[in-house]
Amino acid sequence: MKSAVETLNPTRVKLTVEVPFDELKPSMDAAYKNIGSQVVVPGFRKGKVPPRIIDQRFGRGAVIEEAVNEALPRFYLQAVEASEVRPLGQPEVDVTAVPDPTTGGGLKFTAEVDVRPEFTLPALDAVEVTVDDINIGDEQVDERLETLRERFGSLSTVDRPAVDGDFLSIDLGATIDGDEIDSVKGISYRVGSGEMLVGMDDVLPGLSAGETTTFTSPLAGGERAGEDSLVTITVQAVKERTLPEVNDEFAQEASEFDTLDELKASLAEQAEQEAKYQQGIQARERLLDTLLEAVEIPVPEGLIKNEVKQHLENEGKAEDDEHGAEVAEEARKAFRAQLLLDAIAEAEQVAVGQQELIEYLLASAQQYRMEPNEFIKAVDEAGQVPQMVAEVGRRKALAQVLERAVVKDESGNVIDLAALFPQSEEIEDDGTGVIEGDVVAQDEQDHDVDVPPARPAAGDPTALPSF
Repeated sequence: MKSAVETLNPTRVKLTVEVPFDELKPSMDAAYKNIGSQVVVPGFRKGKVPPRIIDQRFGRGAVIEEAVNEALPRFYLQAVEASEVRPLGQPEVDVTAVPDPTTGGGLKFTAEVDVRPEFTLPALDAVEVTVDDINIGDEQVDERLETLRERFGSLSTVDRPAVDGDFLSIDLGATIDGDEIDSVKGISYRVGSGEMLVGMDDVLPGLSAGETTTFTSPLAGGERAGEDSLVTITVQAVKERTLPEVNDEFAQEASEFDTLDELKASLAEQAEQEAKYQQGIQARERLLDTLLEAVEIPVPEGLIKNEVKQHLENEGKAEDDEHGAEVAEEARKAFRAQLLLDAIAEAEQVAVGQQELIEYLLASAQQYRMEPNEFIKAVDEAGQVPQMVAEVGRRKALAQVLERAVVKDESGNVIDLAALFPQSEEIEDDGTGVIEGDVVAQDEQDHDVDVPPARPAAGDPTALPSF
């Protein structure tokens, strides 16, 4: 087999592949055998039909088609390995010459595919990052104190119209063109929370127990999500939340402290610790932004278009919806971040420990509200374990750069991130394809897993269309 690669642009190449007939002959033989095992020809046992009879009855073209479809992925992968390109998506294949047993002509095809672009990493040592100052005052303490009061508040039924902040017991039903779509009875809803249907908080204030109202609102879920429905709400009861007084007695009931001053001091300490934690998250995010600003990373626009199209289709929106521009910008940033962090992982020789991968899978299962074993089985069956390994590798790559970064607050104070966060802490994915947490993680696993190259926003790069 001979192959050549042509660079079409920084993110796309064209492979030209020539396969001699001798190398394709095993696939031709396998095609004859497969077809012969499936057809019935009088005078021949099943599976024993000679190739010449198959050619006469079904045409040699059918055999060639099956042979080419079986062989293409293998020869494509060989060409990819020989050219040392890194595919990021499915190739566009064009068969330019089919094998001809009579002349001995071989198979020729071209494959255009998006590839991982080449770029030079920015400096990774002592990158400076500035985060916000920590300013903890009475306002932050009062917010936490108010949240604590609400936890210990009590509800009592009142005989008056509802106002914002009241809790209502309601019956709710939704219809479209007279057909009932859904109905529930006796659910509790806090007026003004905005947690259910659009327009709901506009019609509830002023209603008393026993009163009914209707309004039009798009459904929030189900098979007909997004469609306008006629919603009917009947108020069964109006309840008012009564909050406890803020004093020493409340401090004793709501905490382990004896006095309100002690409780406030503890709340202030909690607010400061959370602010420090947020400084670490902010440092991670701003470090990534700083690195991205320092390097030019070409983006395969075809992959971005596919991502936008799929996103809009999932939302039931047209391809030209104005939301597409926002989705495209987010996809470009996520794509560039993945490529950058994969390159850093390679440069830093990052390895992912088995325990780290397991912890990430468990955290992801929790995020998707799935039983861990069920989630891990689904990931394995879908062939997504390499992507999971890559995500952990990206997180560790950024953590290693962050360890060497100089992080200061706006006042110029140097922040020691290692003193702020336990190594095992995990927090949620921020949507950029980079998992937060373990900002000072060390590689101390005994068993390592190689980090594969990125294949963001794309399907299986070895999948080929049929000939």
